[in-house]
Amino acid sequence: MNFELNEDQVAFSDMARAFAQNELEPHAAEWDQTSFFPVDVIRKAGELGFCSLYAPESVGGLGLSRLDASIIFEQLSMGCTSTTAYLTIHNMVTWMLADFGTPDAVKQWGEKLATGELLGSYCLTEPNSGSDAASLKTTAKRDGDDYVLNGSKMFISGAGSTDFLVVMARTGGEGAGGVSAFAVDANAEGISYGRKEEKMGWNSQPTRMITFEDVCVPTNHLLGNEGDGFKIAMKGLDGGRINIATCSIGTAQQAINKAREYMLERKQFGKRLAEFQALQFRLADMVTELVAARQLVRMAAAKLDAGHVDATAYCAMAKRFATDVGFKVCDEALQLYGGNGYIKEYPMERYVRDTRVHRILEGTNEIMRLIISRRVLADGATEL
Repeated sequence: MNFELNEDQVAFSDMARAFAQNELEPHAAEWDQTSFFPVDVIRKAGELGFCSLYAPESVGGLGLSRLDASIIFEQLSMGCTSTTAYLTIHNMVTWMLADFGTPDAVKQWGEKLATGELLGSYCLTEPNSGSDAASLKTTAKRDGDDYVLNGSKMFISGAGSTDFLVVMARTGGEGAGGVSAFAVDANAEGISYGRKEEKMGWNSQPTRMITFEDVCVPTNHLLGNEGDGFKIAMKGLDGGRINIATCSIGTAQQAINKAREYMLERKQFGKRLAEFQALQFRLADMVTELVAARQLVRMAAAKLDAGHVDATAYCAMAKRFATDVGFKVCDEALQLYGGNGYIKEYPMERYVRDTRVHRILEGTNEIMRLIISRRVLADGATEL
């Protein structure tokens, strides 16, 4: 067990940190305030390979491990949580197309997604299908050389501003086995987009409902086989949980960095905040919990890379723990700032707003507990 980063990982981390400091952090507050989706900056990220970290080299991706990707996303999220979170979604969509798409579909979209020339969105959640994803109602009915999509998706990141969609739709009977996955042109006839949602956080990426009305999708845009959609979705979510946990860790680390600076400068009762033992102890607990969360996320990423039989349970544990800890650390950092933490002149309130949703998406933390407990209580279960 070696917890130190290797030379390549250090180089990737340094490159991502430089990009975050130069291209993300200086603009994050403005993007949040104006709800601006920084497409040009995302494409700059694509030039460095950040739009296709674990997509295969055959489509122009870097072909990195999930652990390597986590190390990079952590640094990027220190610059802008919301924009990095979108990048993680785009990475997942690019990987899904590259791994499960037909040669025709990969040829049409693969390299352009890998470079960030085209941007993607992931469409699973529906108005009446959130945690119970297998109950989704959007349909895809075969009609000659096409599938015809009808239904709606909600809470879709990037919707209305992206070029490509991975859509989960029902081709068969009820339950998970009836779900299939499709590569869909975001500008296809019959697709319409709802209003941009006004959100608590994640304001540098638009979120909209998408409606499909008799949208024709060529049969060669099916990902995998009919009935594979839910398996593809769950495989994607294992990695997605690592990614969003990582965004929490990076944001929390930046919150600690800022809080440390503030404690060393701010004076009350004639001495610096850093000299009050109660605040020292609070900072010590924040750092300890953050380091524990980071190690759990990296271990889960390594389990996923290794194809470990319990990778899904470890990803769930990492997501549950790291997103709870990340939000708590950001909230504690805000508290250390006092009233200043609550005003937008400082980034603390944005860190709190942006990390709050991480405990909901990619499977709520309640669902994470369900996944973990089912594994522990299964017949013949061994120790994790």
